[in-house]
Amino acid sequence: MTTHVTITRRATFAAAHILCRDDWDDEKNREVFGACVTDHGHNYVIEVTVSGPLDPETGMVVNLKHIDSVLRRELIDAVDHRHLNRDVDFLRGVIPTAENVAMAAFHRLEPHFKPSRLVKVRVVETENNAAEVTAD
Repeated sequence: MTTHVTITRRATFAAAHILCRDDWDDEKNREVFGACVTDHGHNYVIEVTVSGPLDPETGMVVNLKHIDSVLRRELIDAVDHRHLNRDVDFLRGVIPTAENVAMAAFHRLEPHFKPSRLVKVRVVETENNAAEVTAD
């Protein structure tokens, strides 16, 4: 039996967004999204969890420098100090809820940890709100 270990790495980014649907009127948007229907921002925390067997030479599942590099290149550089609705290509046409940001992050990061496996992305939007996407 192969034993797998998980490692979780955190990073942060600051970004603005607005939650609304263009095809809804102001009243419906306000009813569904509340105060988030106007431009505002968050200091996000993203946690990436990778699983795999330990490398016998290093004692690591994956080098934390590699996780940091992938996070920076594939996500942080694209979203940090940006407006998620207007400035981020991979979020165009998507309502940038914490759930959708977590889903987009998972799909962007997932191919870059082979032979280990990305098992979870958690995006903390506020101290009261976080979204997680887990691998099947």
